[in-house]
Amino acid sequence: MGLLNFYLHGKTLLKNSVKKLLEKDKKLRLRLKNLEKQHFVFKSIFKNFNFFLLVRWNAFLKLKNLTASNSKVSTSNRCLYTINKKRFNKLTTFSRHIFLKLIRSGEINGIRKSSW
Repeated sequence: MGLLNFYLHGKTLLKNSVKKLLEKDKKLRLRLKNLEKQHFVFKSIFKNFNFFLLVRWNAFLKLKNLTASNSKVSTSNRCLYTINKKRFNKLTTFSRHIFLKLIRSGEINGIRKSSW
């Protein structure tokens, strides 16, 4: 009985950690989206010669203060179901294992597993 309780408790801990990873990933992507917008605006102001020099210089300083740690490269693409970092295709948000399961179950239309 103790082993079963340990197993079930371990599963709930695993589910909670997966939820935490999903929430953390969602917050990180939202923050990066906002930083990307700010970067675009500041760069546009800095490149536009119709603004006064002081305005352009302030835009340059703010652009410079956007840190490199908040770059898009630091994010990792994860599978939606397993939170696995090994996504095999840019078009899908699933890992290879889950993608094959979805194909076999018929949840993805137009694709079926072929064998030769």
